[in-house]
Amino acid sequence: MTTPDPTAPLVPASAEAQDEVVELCAELIRFDTSNPTSNERASADWVVGRLAEVGIESELVESAPGRASVIARIAGADPERGALLVHGHLDVVPADASEWQVPPFSGEIRDGYLWGRGAIDMKDTVAVMLATARHFARTGTRPSRDLVLAFLADEEAGGKFGAHWLVEHRPELFAGVTEAIGEGGGFSFAIDDTRRLYPIENAQRGMAWMELTATGRAGHGSSPNDENAVTDLAESLTRIGRETFPIRLIEPVRALLEEAARLYGVEFDENDMEGSLAKLGPVSDFMQVVLRNSANPTMFNAGYQTNVIPGKATARVDGRFLPGHEQELIDTIDKLLLPSVTREWVNHDIALETTFDGPLVDAMCEAVRAEDPDGHPVPYCNPGGTDAKAFTHLGIRCFGFKGLKLPHDLDYGRLFHGVDERVPLEGLRFGVRVMTRLWQTC
Repeated sequence: MTTPDPTAPLVPASAEAQDEVVELCAELIRFDTSNPTSNERASADWVVGRLAEVGIESELVESAPGRASVIARIAGADPERGALLVHGHLDVVPADASEWQVPPFSGEIRDGYLWGRGAIDMKDTVAVMLATARHFARTGTRPSRDLVLAFLADEEAGGKFGAHWLVEHRPELFAGVTEAIGEGGGFSFAIDDTRRLYPIENAQRGMAWMELTATGRAGHGSSPNDENAVTDLAESLTRIGRETFPIRLIEPVRALLEEAARLYGVEFDENDMEGSLAKLGPVSDFMQVVLRNSANPTMFNAGYQTNVIPGKATARVDGRFLPGHEQELIDTIDKLLLPSVTREWVNHDIALETTFDGPLVDAMCEAVRAEDPDGHPVPYCNPGGTDAKAFTHLGIRCFGFKGLKLPHDLDYGRLFHGVDERVPLEGLRFGVRVMTRLWQTC
């Protein structure tokens, strides 16, 4: 087995690749791939065409009519090494145009940003993947090892028609893959006017979406009723929504907080979390979501007439659990439910965690530092979930890394699934430079 020669000159990202990533992202945004009504086929066909233009063969796979993913394999310099999977999803969450400053599927460029649904989640990364692949094909540049590029359907609804379907029905598409990078990390987070953290995901919370059902005694709305399903469900939801889970400091979170404390020049004491977090400025707010499990009521459905007490009421709860703490979440929810309320899973998926070490981690960190000397890569636990959950079932070691440098005044987290989603044009170009370097050194 051979390893990449660290002294070999790297082929930098061309000006053409850095310019076309903006055009590619804008075109992707103009495909309305809103999920759950998503039809990714048109955008998948377009991806196939953009790859074919530079001689890259790919396979379009439909899991159901219109639910399309695209897989391509690029030969690397060392075919004996395990392949690297680079994945992104084509679908997006819906957008209400009346709330936006620009039409959400226009791909409009304004004030140095590209606007539109999917601009950061995650058609920006898909565009970077395409621009980098096209650059490699045009210049004859070879990645250090085989790459498998996956442009996936249905991530926003859990991957039933995308990553999970492919893992179950077409695992041969990922033959030889040992590691993967996808969404969930590799973006910059300002800690002061000049320095930035680059959280690289090596863990993510598990998903425990549940439906709660309260069963009671139907009756007239004017009559006393101590078996009111609406009341019991509302009380159970209130208990859940106001529950604060205990802090559970997993290793990736600890490592990020310790590095932030080092950069701020303060001491981090895990036995005094409140005091330590108070010294970490904006990092404290950023990390609150991965310090503990969470459960938030999100939907409620009951009744059909004001003067009728229904015999049943239902609700949905978005539960998330840290690696190693799934049972704690389940036991807590069960204790908070009234006896008349039962639960069943809507979407139940694993938590992930891997160590922050090895050649791929080193290559990701170096790719960031090479393009941003004031950048500090750190481990990170993603509070949500990604398609990595599916690929883990194939024994693939998964990370989240996109390579995105952001202006210090842009609240990146609030743009996810939010209004006026947008990505800086320079951030897209930065991503191409980082990815071009990474594919040659990974």
